[in-house]
Amino acid sequence: MFKKILIANRAEIACRIIRTCKELGISTVAVFSDSDMDSPAVKMADESVYLGASAAAESYLSQQKIIQAALTTGADALHPGYGFLSENANFASSLQNTGITFIGPDPESIAAMGDKIESKKIAQEAKVNTVPGHLGVVDTAENAIEISRDIGFPVMIKASAGGGGKGMRIAYAESEVSDCFRLAVNEAKTSFDDDRIFIEKYIEQPRHIEIQILADNFGNVVHLGERECSIQRRHQKVIEEAPSVALDSETRDAMGKQACDLAKAVKYRSAGTVEFIVDQYGKFYFLEMNTRLQVEHPVTEMVTGLDLVELMIRVASGEKLSFTQDDVMINGWAIESRVYAEDPKRNFLPSIGRLTHYKPPEEKEGSVRIDSGVMEGSEISIFYDPMISKLITYGEDRKEAIDRMKSALDKYYIRGTANNASFLAAVISHTKFLEGQLSTNFISDEFPDGFMSVQPISEVKNRIIAATVLMYMRIKNRQENVINRFDSFCIRENQEFVVSMNNELTEVRVTSGQDNKILIGKDTEIEIISNWKIGDVLLVACISGKTYTFQIDRKNPGYVITHGGIELEIRVFSRRAAALLSVMPEKIALDKSKSLISPMPGLLVSISVESGDKVRTGEELAIVEAMKMENILYSSSDGTVKRVLAAPGDSLAVDQVILEFE
Repeated sequence: MFKKILIANRAEIACRIIRTCKELGISTVAVFSDSDMDSPAVKMADESVYLGASAAAESYLSQQKIIQAALTTGADALHPGYGFLSENANFASSLQNTGITFIGPDPESIAAMGDKIESKKIAQEAKVNTVPGHLGVVDTAENAIEISRDIGFPVMIKASAGGGGKGMRIAYAESEVSDCFRLAVNEAKTSFDDDRIFIEKYIEQPRHIEIQILADNFGNVVHLGERECSIQRRHQKVIEEAPSVALDSETRDAMGKQACDLAKAVKYRSAGTVEFIVDQYGKFYFLEMNTRLQVEHPVTEMVTGLDLVELMIRVASGEKLSFTQDDVMINGWAIESRVYAEDPKRNFLPSIGRLTHYKPPEEKEGSVRIDSGVMEGSEISIFYDPMISKLITYGEDRKEAIDRMKSALDKYYIRGTANNASFLAAVISHTKFLEGQLSTNFISDEFPDGFMSVQPISEVKNRIIAATVLMYMRIKNRQENVINRFDSFCIRENQEFVVSMNNELTEVRVTSGQDNKILIGKDTEIEIISNWKIGDVLLVACISGKTYTFQIDRKNPGYVITHGGIELEIRVFSRRAAALLSVMPEKIALDKSKSLISPMPGLLVSISVESGDKVRTGEELAIVEAMKMENILYSSSDGTVKRVLAAPGDSLAVDQVILEFE
């Protein structure tokens, strides 16, 4: 067994690997950039080494710096995590030459499977089902158009060295191919230093299902079942679960066998994932093989009881797998939600800034797990993936896992940056998700206009009103210095209010202070019991015998209540004040139609126009890069450029004006 392992990564995956190393009694070395100097991973590790500036190319992608760090600290092995250099065959080979063990597959296997073009050729030879497409490098946009015509639209334009949704674009028509090709090339070069592109048929309404495999140095290969990863945005996974409701035992065995056959074909060792897409008729096709640990590996760990990081370490140290395929058991159900610093209301654009408040739900062994690499005060920077954490819940069945996820998301209080926790809660509460009707188009189909919070059904609405009134009364009582008039946690009775929610007014009356009973409207009485104290950001209440959690934010003169994927601004009025609302003037929004505004914080890569230029609707104006993703900003109407206010290379804030029109 190894004595010291260097983790060539950052954030939650670095913390995850360190935890297993500590359990195995192995010393750890963390590496860090300027942005990660005070990160939890650095604090957890036994040693740490500074790599350089925040830009990945100067830190986590610098092979020379990382290898030198391993040599300097005397590490006898290195775990790459995922992303960065985890699937770089040259890095693995260079590391081998120093005598340091790479905890992952051999360089030859990485090269064979990391190249999406070559991997498909190998898969075909191994009799693995593959997606129709052009198995060759596409050199130009013109060539891409010609190939796309031959394949038939829609097509997927992909980076050969890609992964994580980077360098991947869908073209639904010939007119879209040139832009998609250019963006895929640029993202591939930036993210992987490899701009080779290939094109394949895009399977519509697919499910994304992957098989976790594990292999040792003695020819033993097993699979650990499947993960459903169909809930995606921008081709990046958001919610994963194990197992999948879509697979019967026959399909599961067939997919597992093909995954193992592919691993044997390239003499694979370590943990790896073979990804498939499954069409609406149940046919499955090989997509790619990830020669590393996956972000979503915790759901497999929860249903198998196996520690994949530990198994990777043991295999790399020369140990034989201690179990066979017949020993692998899938028990229960697990769901993972990726909590991102992004704004679902702005098309999931990344959000940077400091986590001013970070209060995750309590971890419970066997039911609630949080893999996080941040803490209160951590900075979410422009340089890396905006993931805050992974929230994983387990249940005896899918319903129990979902119910626990709903509860955990309600308790996840994050402020300082926008985040997607409410959106995640809305997805897992969606009827089609509950029924298991999933595809990679789920988000675009079910939230076509973006996510602007879910409108509550009457039962949920009444819960939120009751919680708000209870909170309001506690605050009002303190202001009036009414202390212990009844009981510490009671509401004064026989008071009447009007609650404004979504411009809808609801009359409310407190009917019993002793029993905390609130009459909503004319005939809905709710009993609510809570120990909430003024200043608490979470209000946990027992309503009709069930426990619910509400997130509380003051927004004068009202509140923002977050619960179950619903985020509402609520105000409480006296009857007299409510009667005056109708005569209040409406606030007029500022006209932004004469400006091109950056929709996200990012780097201005290019500007395609100058002052005085005439532009037409749909014409490219600028490209903004954020978290390694390039975004083209187009003109929404015909016009003339009045002046350009930013230059390529500038760091842009969200809503910053790039140029103005006459």
